[in-house]
Amino acid sequence: MEQYKQEFIQFMMESQALQFGEFTLKSGRKAPFFMNAGAYVTGGQLGKLGRYYAKAIHETYGDDFDVLFGPAYKGIPLSVAAAIAYSELYGKEVRYCSNRKEAKDHGEGGILLGSSLKDGDRVVIIEDVTTSGKSIEETFPILKAQANVEIVGLMVSLNRMEKGLEGKASALEEIREKYGIETNAIVTMNDVVEALYKKPCGGQIYIDDKRKAEIDKYYETYGA
Repeated sequence: MEQYKQEFIQFMMESQALQFGEFTLKSGRKAPFFMNAGAYVTGGQLGKLGRYYAKAIHETYGDDFDVLFGPAYKGIPLSVAAAIAYSELYGKEVRYCSNRKEAKDHGEGGILLGSSLKDGDRVVIIEDVTTSGKSIEETFPILKAQANVEIVGLMVSLNRMEKGLEGKASALEEIREKYGIETNAIVTMNDVVEALYKKPCGGQIYIDDKRKAEIDKYYETYGA
């Protein structure tokens, strides 16, 4: 596992963005872990998060894109932080763009925050996590309605490695097949288990035998 991935897992735990316990997800599934990008609340945390996203995007997609699009609401700070980090790390200016939940009817108006979109723009979508793939169903038509953009790919922080809406392949694989775009994550749950199982993180063991069994049982039902 790459060093920055190992560091990112430790960062998620320190920030309490990744938690273990019993959680009911938006999809209705009861899971033994939960990913919440809303836990990143300080300037230092957002700066680090942006750099991890920028490194993963650069490693995966290179520099051949123009816009980082973060779906409202959690995707807004993600796209801003990653755009700043991309400029600092790689010297490339990329624009950030997000959508409003409701179109603005005064001022500049419209449904977008940040940069406007124009024909030919190459866009990378940035999200916290994709459990079922439902959010991309809302995001994709918003982008296509604004301009004739090319969606280069999707980058999430954690690949939960679960069945998507169709109940067969993982959510990221289903998105790849349905929309013809690349889908990637900074880390996967396999990476998380490898990094934390019976290994201390911040002086604590987060995945012991009992928790590992709970995770394994969950994936027997929902794993892709």
